[in-house]
Amino acid sequence: MTSTSSVKIVPVETKKQLRKFINFSLDLYKDNPYYVPELAMDTKASLTTNPALSFCQCQPFLAYKDGKVAGRVVALINPRANATWKTNDVRFNWIDFIDDYEVCKALLDAVVAWGKERGMDGLEGPIGFIDYDREGCLVEGFDKMSTMSLAFCYPYYSQYFDRYGLEKSVDWVEYRITMPEETERFARLAEVVAKRYDLHLRIFKNNRDLFKNGAKDIFKLLNGCYAKLYGFSQLDDAQVDNLIKNYIPFVDVNLLPTIYDKDGNMVGCAIMIPSLAKAIQKTRGKLFPFGWWHLVKALYLKYDDTIEFLLVGVSPEFRGKGLNALMVSSVFPYAKKKGFKYCETNANLETNHSIQALWKSFDHELVKRRRAYIKHI
Repeated sequence: MTSTSSVKIVPVETKKQLRKFINFSLDLYKDNPYYVPELAMDTKASLTTNPALSFCQCQPFLAYKDGKVAGRVVALINPRANATWKTNDVRFNWIDFIDDYEVCKALLDAVVAWGKERGMDGLEGPIGFIDYDREGCLVEGFDKMSTMSLAFCYPYYSQYFDRYGLEKSVDWVEYRITMPEETERFARLAEVVAKRYDLHLRIFKNNRDLFKNGAKDIFKLLNGCYAKLYGFSQLDDAQVDNLIKNYIPFVDVNLLPTIYDKDGNMVGCAIMIPSLAKAIQKTRGKLFPFGWWHLVKALYLKYDDTIEFLLVGVSPEFRGKGLNALMVSSVFPYAKKKGFKYCETNANLETNHSIQALWKSFDHELVKRRRAYIKHI
């Protein structure tokens, strides 16, 4: 246990402490209409049974002030990412705290001390074990509902990070796309692209077909597509299997277009799902005893009017050649039939110009911006 003035920092080592760690954010944001919690079971799995723990180190911490939990954070080291990017960073993530700079400082000090003990000389975050974890601190869009995949936070977070001496590393931006009424031009472009490059679109028959014949190809493709994106580290087989288990059951295969070349290699894919943000809000982060029913309704009985654009990837050799049109040409008619009106893009690096160019083809609005910070320690 360490202390800073009236703040005490305690490493999470017991099941009881882990429950307090998980429940803190649920309590902190319980009256906020824009906050979408991470499911408690997902937070627990990330910190206890995560395949990344086979090569990563991590330590959750709780902050106490006046005898009450006042904050939380996870310190973690991803040696693969450090080797890939030639860094020596300790990361912080799952960070939440009351509106008190001393609590924020104590949490970050604990991460720094833990990292230094293990030979680290840089601090980076909020960023998780892998690129598919929630990442970034919200700096714009506090009056917009979060998505199921990304963390919400109060405006004082970024103010306190600045005060601590953290500096911007990268920003991610998020767009809200209005579904186009006219989709024929995308269909025409898709036909030209498919013919020119000898490509074909594949929509899997059902989730069983996807599990058996395409799921691993998707993450193999994304491993290559995301290799140069900020903070990314290659996924091993165990991590891929875990992502397939967590993501694929929720996928509507009609919202997962894939593209194959003439040799049968997957060269493009997009993963979209009906928004679960409002349903997850209703669960209050807990699936049991009744939270699961809200997800079932949102997935199968009564869709929200929004699709969340989780992931998109195109092989480097086909970027800028219109493959995005080939994918969306199949999605839009189906989305229109189902009554979807909007698409949330989730977080895209502001420096990822190819994905930024895609959204310019639609009626789009920049709704949120989030930031990763760095500091030499």
